Amino acid sequence: MRRYRYEIDNVRAHLRSLWIIIGVQVVVILALWFGWSQSPRHLTVHVPPDLRSGATQTIDQVPPANVYAFAFYIFQQLNHWSEDGARDYGKAIFRISPYVTPRYRADLIADMEMKGKQGELAYRVRGVQEVPGHGYDERRVDVLAPGVWVVWLDIDLFESVKGMTVKKTTIRYPLRVVRLSVDPESNPWGLALDGFAATGPRRLSEAELADESAQGK
Repeated sequence: MRRYRYEIDNVRAHLRSLWIIIGVQVVVILALWFGWSQSPRHLTVHVPPDLRSGATQTIDQVPPANVYAFAFYIFQQLNHWSEDGARDYGKAIFRISPYVTPRYRADLIADMEMKGKQGELAYRVRGVQEVPGHGYDERRVDVLAPGVWVVWLDIDLFESVKGMTVKKTTIRYPLRVVRLSVDPESNPWGLALDGFAATGPRRLSEAELADESAQGK
């Protein structure tokens, strides 16, 4: 009888250990489920364009080439007036509003209102494109602080009114770019234009364009 009693005690002890293991597993599963439920559903990782030599990136690191591409794309969309600047300028501001800071958006609206009063928008068609040979290189993106950059764009700007060319010039725009990740659904880049740097845009002379092209070669 004593032997059977010991066997029963051993079985009960084994069952208790099994229940303890099951309890630990349940706690681990609940902890994993909670961690999974709290993880972000969307994650933006900026991949540098040149991966020939490999790359090591942290999640929050944005390569300068990506900052340049963002600034040029959004700025080009802002300055694309296909039919009538009186309507297209406002539509462009609304369309890119997730990609600009509130301060710059207010500046753009004020600029639109001023140009409208001066008669510089009616029937005006505008487009911009990158100057050939003046695309991205390292010196075109300055890092001012973590998450703050200045991008130097050399742009050919074209404007016409009722088919007549009224402006055709080359301008250098120093665009300020900042991190802005408040709405990943509307702005997956996590970046925003914040206006011009202190120097502001200026026209480029033929001599400056020639010098830039020579330096690029």
